[in-house]
Amino acid sequence: MSDGPTELPPTDRESPVGAPVIRGDERVAGERAKEAVEFDPEDPESVRDAAETVNAFAHGELGDDRFYMLRGAAACAALVRAEGSYKAAAERAGDGVTVSFIRKWARVHDLPRPVRRHVAVGHIPPTAAKHIARVGGEARYQLAFAVIDNHLTVREVRAIASEVNDGRSIEEALRERGVTPGELTVTLPLDTYRDLRRRAALEDAGPGRIVTDALDAYLE
Repeated sequence: MSDGPTELPPTDRESPVGAPVIRGDERVAGERAKEAVEFDPEDPESVRDAAETVNAFAHGELGDDRFYMLRGAAACAALVRAEGSYKAAAERAGDGVTVSFIRKWARVHDLPRPVRRHVAVGHIPPTAAKHIARVGGEARYQLAFAVIDNHLTVREVRAIASEVNDGRSIEEALRERGVTPGELTVTLPLDTYRDLRRRAALEDAGPGRIVTDALDAYLE
């Protein structure tokens, strides 16, 4: 049995800050991809737009639409990059914008692409993404995918993030909420289901081991 991939996937953003990688993807946003705004932290005019967007976002003027919330997150991240700190970014954005607000949403923009994609398509609420972004490393993926597969509430995500940051393992925190880390329910074509069960019986193994070996080979 394979031990699985040894190289961990990136847990932070790899694409340029402010770039509408997800928001501008027609496969995700459809026609709304044309509305995607890029915030360039090196361009003074774009930084001004980012500051105005952050101010509007902080005052609830962008609404609760997930694409506009991702735009607001991008503006926060670009403004932080341009100004050099959360505090300076909050000051640039104007009255009513706090350091805490800037930090939370800039971190959402810095989540890895697979997680941001799930936010964009509606599998993860942006308000839950704020708390997923509070944890680092592999725990980000485990918490994000637990939201998708187990319908965790925002309150549960917030509590888990706090516990992980206090030193508790993500696996333990998830199990306490009835989540089995690594458990995924899939629906297979009948022929595939039959062959999986047949192979598992012949090899005296559980279906999970057969699936794991096949996925390890596929994902190499």
